[in-house]
Amino acid sequence: MARRDQLPVGSGSRRVPTTPAAIRKHYVHNGLTWVDVIYPTRDEVHALGEHYNFHPLHIEDVLSRIQRPKLDDNEDEEYVFLVLHFPVFDEVERLSVISEVDFFVGADFVVTFHDGHLRPMRRLAQTAGDERGSALLLGRGSGFLLYRLIEALVNYCFPMLHRLDEKLDSVEEAMFKTDTRHTVQELSYLRRDIIALRRILKPNIPVMRLLASREREFLRLDEEAYFGDLVDGLNRAWDMLEEQKEIIEGLDSTLFSLTSYRINQEMKLFTLITVILGPMTLITGILGMNVFIPNAENPYALPVVLMVMFVIGLALFFYFRSKRMI
Repeated sequence: MARRDQLPVGSGSRRVPTTPAAIRKHYVHNGLTWVDVIYPTRDEVHALGEHYNFHPLHIEDVLSRIQRPKLDDNEDEEYVFLVLHFPVFDEVERLSVISEVDFFVGADFVVTFHDGHLRPMRRLAQTAGDERGSALLLGRGSGFLLYRLIEALVNYCFPMLHRLDEKLDSVEEAMFKTDTRHTVQELSYLRRDIIALRRILKPNIPVMRLLASREREFLRLDEEAYFGDLVDGLNRAWDMLEEQKEIIEGLDSTLFSLTSYRINQEMKLFTLITVILGPMTLITGILGMNVFIPNAENPYALPVVLMVMFVIGLALFFYFRSKRMI
């Protein structure tokens, strides 16, 4: 079951008003402890660092707002420090943003720090809250718990990638039917989201490879098999992003060609209208000159001139029509 305040809490009480209070949940089963901290504050991180004897630089890494995925795995320390990034989709900005998860994994403990936006972390915490779920997650050691946590986070990325595939299909279908301006806007949003996902997920791959590269006795797990499976999952996600990048580049090229074609068609139409109206404009210009024009006083002069202009315009129209230019 989840319990709170099982570990010493830092003595500081001042917090920035806009910063949410830390939420700490504590799960214990079969000698293994999982401490899950949401919205970690400086006092909370330092208190846990002192309790588990974390390295001060690792504590600073947790508190740092700008951090890249990394793995610190020193033989002198009986724990692994792991930083990973995963995407969270912002509905307002229509963009995937970074959500960081920090892991401290020892022989009998796993400590996680995150901002609470990742659904898999919340679901697994709920699972660990009952006796049966706690046995499934914590019953096989800290290495297996780490594997289950990262596996859930990696699998969480695939629905987002499938959603991108569906949106790309929708844009492709709408490209020849709807307004080009709307299509360009949708394509821009998708391209920006794909770029963000690539920037978030790619740095995780070498970190997971390092995690799977050697055995650590205190994890009690076959790292190469389990964490190698996670490397395969991240590689699949990266392959999907590579394919989506190629698709969006192809759609962008197609949209550019389609837009150019439509502009050329409109320019051709305007040119033909100008050519057809050119002789009429010439005739009216000549007749409008302040010079003597024979038979200008004839009552049939104006109808004859209009008829000539009409015949010339009609002749040019059928000529361009025969050339399939209209």
